[in-house]
Amino acid sequence: MGLTADELRSGLDAIAAIEPAMARALGITGYPEPRIRATGHATLLRTIVGQQVSVAAAASVWNRLEALLGENLLPETLLAAEFDALRACGLSRQKQGYARSLCELVLAGNLDLDNLPADDEEAIAQLVQIKGIGRWSAEIYLLFAEGRPDIWPAGDLAVQAGLHKLLGLEARPSEKRTRELAEAWRPHRGAAAIFTWHCYNNPAL
Repeated sequence: MGLTADELRSGLDAIAAIEPAMARALGITGYPEPRIRATGHATLLRTIVGQQVSVAAAASVWNRLEALLGENLLPETLLAAEFDALRACGLSRQKQGYARSLCELVLAGNLDLDNLPADDEEAIAQLVQIKGIGRWSAEIYLLFAEGRPDIWPAGDLAVQAGLHKLLGLEARPSEKRTRELAEAWRPHRGAAAIFTWHCYNNPAL
């Protein structure tokens, strides 16, 4: 489960105590809502389904997959499904490859989503074994599903743009600069990431 409202609040309060720009923005926008997803393979499968398509299109594909495979979308059920049946649900050849990679790793015991390493970088390294899951997707999973408090997806363009607005920077920071700017916010960078998304489209800032 992701960071709770209380965890977000305490994390952001800790950052605001040392970052005046954060304190100012919090006073204007208020605290963000939690972003929580379930742990497990289904959340990662949903990430794969949603890649490079609209939210509506992804929901449509997901609904058809549930109708075909059952609501739990068990790895063994997906692996047993025929290519054409999955394609009829809207799952392209490439995404079928990604989905099968996920399910094979889980069934083989090479990816235990109930016992990922406590070290964030080690957990990311395990998740990116899945074809189609890059660093950003792994970070989002660890932040929204596991609620890891110090995940900082510095490569996310909305995080960079939100930081640009939040800190009053002259330009959107690079990924490297985004990492540097948040160093002082450890171990609460997960709350900071959620707040930058909260600020990104907020017209009050």
